[in-house]
Amino acid sequence: MTELKNELIHHSAADLAAKLAAREVSAVEVTQAHLDRIADVDGQVNAFLHVNSEEALAVAAEVDAARAAGGEELHALAGVPIAVKDLIVTIGQPTTAGSKILEGWHSPYDATVVKKLRAAKMPILGKTNLDEFAMGSSTEHSAFGPTRNPWDLDRIPGGSGGGSAAAVAAFEAPLALGTDTGGSIRQPGAVTGTVGMKPTYGAVSRYGAIAMASSLDQIGPVSRTVLDSALLQEVIGGHDPFDSTSLTDPFNNLVAAARLGNVAGMKVGIIKELHGEGYQAGVENRFNESLQLLKDAGAEIVEVSCPNLKYALGAYYLIMPSEVSSNLAKFDGVRFGLRVLPKDGPMTIERVMGATRAAGFGDEVKRRIILGTYALSAGYYDAYYGSAQKVRTLIQRDFDAAFAQADVLISPTAPTTAFKLGEKLDDPLAMYLNDVATIPANLAGIPGLSLPGGLADEDGLPVGIQLLAPAREDARLYRVGAVLESILEEKWGGPMLAQAPALGSASTTAGGSN
Repeated sequence: MTELKNELIHHSAADLAAKLAAREVSAVEVTQAHLDRIADVDGQVNAFLHVNSEEALAVAAEVDAARAAGGEELHALAGVPIAVKDLIVTIGQPTTAGSKILEGWHSPYDATVVKKLRAAKMPILGKTNLDEFAMGSSTEHSAFGPTRNPWDLDRIPGGSGGGSAAAVAAFEAPLALGTDTGGSIRQPGAVTGTVGMKPTYGAVSRYGAIAMASSLDQIGPVSRTVLDSALLQEVIGGHDPFDSTSLTDPFNNLVAAARLGNVAGMKVGIIKELHGEGYQAGVENRFNESLQLLKDAGAEIVEVSCPNLKYALGAYYLIMPSEVSSNLAKFDGVRFGLRVLPKDGPMTIERVMGATRAAGFGDEVKRRIILGTYALSAGYYDAYYGSAQKVRTLIQRDFDAAFAQADVLISPTAPTTAFKLGEKLDDPLAMYLNDVATIPANLAGIPGLSLPGGLADEDGLPVGIQLLAPAREDARLYRVGAVLESILEEKWGGPMLAQAPALGSASTTAGGSN
């Protein structure tokens, strides 16, 4: 039985789906194997804030009963378990956003993506850890403790969605949902050796995702293979009347694109401004190897320039905090969540709000609220927020020009591999630089995919390769990403995660790595 469980947790979602459909294994067995894995290793990783064992097994049993009875057409991923970032509301489970201000809060409704998971009968294993309200690049800003990278428990798993990425990398879940505001799916994917996809803005409903920055946020898949991400995006995507930014365009060719296996004749553009100086040597080496592999597979490599990307980080850190300041105003100690009463003086709403927000929000959230409030204040709006929006338009135009020369664009996902826990906590600017390559896609609303590109020479840690495509052309990313993944795995002799140290070994015990 132990061997079966170990085998099941290492299968891709697509392979599990095939085995379930053929009734080679039951959904209960698959779900229980992952719950057992969570019990075995999550004490080390801290990927989950809540484990949903009872409901997950009940859904799995329903799937098994439906397959045994026949007659009911089940979704291809029915019975394949999934984890959900704890920024996405769910009935029956707490949704904390990684913050004390929402500790123990239960939503009265499901997010649209959660409704779609339930309709597909995918057992939800639980809710994953994150930087508080998705503000961070390391999952060290969670009120419930940091998540650790399964490759080295002394290192960060990226952020803000480090919990989802770590859960998938540690084989605690075959699939997960994340949210990406400036790289929070892709950057964790890069440093944990997983696949992270930020769909086109509006391709997946944001209804039920607690808003951080509404014009930038996007829910997307976290997986171990490109095909698995395509399968999951087809489940959660589509128009939603509850989301005013939801696109009406169908995105139904994603899985077919991932299975096409051909990039001959496609033009892949190297973004001049997103590699080279400031990037770790091992990251650059794996990036250059990926370019050569795509060229060998028949793609044409061209260089493109997006000159305004040098302003992207500055523009993002004005637009995002401004929207944060507005979106988080509702956490006031009056309507829901934590309420802290002032110890003395008059009991006014203003003083209750001040005491609650002081106690309930962490330092990074407070920092961004203050920055955003300042940027939106009278006399500074045009100089800061207004100017940043103009830069955003210039970046969108840069991408339009680049996509006139190339079908997809390519860059490293992150400038470095995973850094040590605590290394950048006291230097917010250094932390913000981790998102330099991922932020532009959010500003432009275009899709971005990160996939494992190999291990850096210096430290043996994962490197991510990022692909970008025009808005609504998510299928191009799955097509190119699946080909690059296939030839890289052939080069490595199998999936990159197979090279990760086993959790619990001397090399990965917290505090024991070099």
